[in-house]
Amino acid sequence: QVQLVESGGGSVQAGGSLRLSCAVSGSMYSINSMGWYRQAPGKQRELVATFTSNGLINYADSVKGRFTISRDNAKNTTYLQMNSLKPEDTAVYLCKVLAQTSPYYGAKIYWGKGTLVTVSS
Repeated sequence: QVQLVESGGGSVQAGGSLRLSCAVSGSMYSINSMGWYRQAPGKQRELVATFTSNGLINYADSVKGRFTISRDNAKNTTYLQMNSLKPEDTAVYLCKVLAQTSPYYGAKIYWGKGTLVTVSS
């Protein structure tokens, strides 16, 4: 059983910074990809930043130059450093992982419950 737990969300003024963490626990054979998505009220869920299955990093155009995704493989944790935050960044941020629990079965998608980020002007 794979579990994802996000943390680091909160309230901050425009121009401030926050660092989100996503800890992945459980017995895993491999993690194929992981990253961050967000969903604001009245809007569809959108990609923020991910490590792709090819090991590359993909950022949404709206966060390039402001957000940085990183990971600690030893801790099975991914981070999202968010700088120069804007009110439009306000959303629930969710961690997404594509992982295999066994070499005999294919990878599955796992979602965290999300952490709320609120940016005031």
